[in-house]
Amino acid sequence: MKAFDIQAPKKPTNLSINSDLLSKARKMNINLSATLENELARQLQIKQREQWLQENAKA
Repeated sequence: MKAFDIQAPKKPTNLSINSDLLSKARKMNINLSATLENELARQLQIKQREQWLQENAKA
């Protein structure tokens, strides 16, 4: 089962980020949206796995 719906529409959002980190990422042409989305998906999988292990520890 997928951790989230990859077909769901994109939603604009605002966030705060270290200004130097942002500047350097832009200079390196890092796609901020794709990078954040990939890392959030990875973190979601980690957290869901941890939750599953905790819920099924007694089994």
